[in-house]
Amino acid sequence: MSQISYEIRGPLLRLAKDLERAGETVIKLNIGDPAAFGIEAPEEVVEAARAAVTRSTAYSDAQGLWAAREAVVADYAAKGLHGLRADDVFLGNGVSELVSMALHALLDPGDEVLIPAPDYPLWTASTALAGGRPVHYLCDERADWLPDLSDLKAKITDRTRAIVVINPNNPTGAVWPREVLEQIATLAGDSGLVLMADEIYDEIRYDDVPCVPAASLAPDLVCLTFGGLSKRYLVPGFRCGWMAISGPRGAAADYAAALETLATMRLCPNVVAQHVVPVALRGRQATKALTAPGGRLHEQRERCWKLLTELPGVSCVKPQGAFYVFPRLDPRVHRITDDERFAYELLEREKVLVVQGTGLGWPRHDHFRMVTLPPVAEIEEAVGRLAQFLDRRLAPAH
Repeated sequence: MSQISYEIRGPLLRLAKDLERAGETVIKLNIGDPAAFGIEAPEEVVEAARAAVTRSTAYSDAQGLWAAREAVVADYAAKGLHGLRADDVFLGNGVSELVSMALHALLDPGDEVLIPAPDYPLWTASTALAGGRPVHYLCDERADWLPDLSDLKAKITDRTRAIVVINPNNPTGAVWPREVLEQIATLAGDSGLVLMADEIYDEIRYDDVPCVPAASLAPDLVCLTFGGLSKRYLVPGFRCGWMAISGPRGAAADYAAALETLATMRLCPNVVAQHVVPVALRGRQATKALTAPGGRLHEQRERCWKLLTELPGVSCVKPQGAFYVFPRLDPRVHRITDDERFAYELLEREKVLVVQGTGLGWPRHDHFRMVTLPPVAEIEEAVGRLAQFLDRRLAPAH
């Protein structure tokens, strides 16, 4: 456990809770939970859960309800990922559980997994917990946070077992285009690697930017694609995710058998939430109106990005997806040598909770992540407090 950390809910959050117990009001910008900011789920999704309670007292199949898995297959087919069967889909208590299962089934001690940096720390922690070694390939801020493919290629070794793609990306908000995904698939194929595509934010996109399922570009590779209800349908508390295995079935037979064993050991996913899947995937896209111009998520992203980029010594690539920004503090202006200390001081002095960049796999102390989920007025307040904090740090001492 000494190798495991999850800074999104780490020591900073514990300090925030202590401050709240002492009567302070903290603006929490650390977790991407739309429900916590008053963004409501579609009524038909909530009603489907209510209606399912009395039908959900028994275990389901270990991989999940057949109807739910069929709905996932149909949803992926509509996006261009064809050839899946219900038997290729595993339902889980959120994508987090399935990521852990996928890595435990794959890795021997010391095996390596290539993970983008910055990353969502679940992948790094889960790789280490499964006995593997997380290896980070860099994304390039100057290229709008697209991956540095030369760095990725250079880090493939004879111990590498998988390449992870997080698209749309958490924490940068980048949406990786088809040609980049094709090149990553080629690298994975040339080295016989599993491609793991975390696409939980695939429907949270702005400005009509397309998002292509990575597995649809790699029919000859063993691919795992992760998705779920949490972000698309604004119900993270339902803990309902899925994982689909595509590619050559013969090559993946032993791996699939190992996943089946792990699925059986946890008995089954939450059954109430599984009943929601067919209703949700057949219904209207819950976030489409929110991400369109004039929609709440769109306007919050616009305002947050604009306010941040107006601050002296702060720059930020405009996110194309998800609901995060990953601003940079110019070290020539803001002399920060410890970004965790920076985040602690921001919380202690201004009562604003963010996540330091090094807690998200970034190798330098010059970034932080914040969510764009609060209403515009709260975003303005938070960025105003950040500006005040930075101004005080720049002011000459008396």
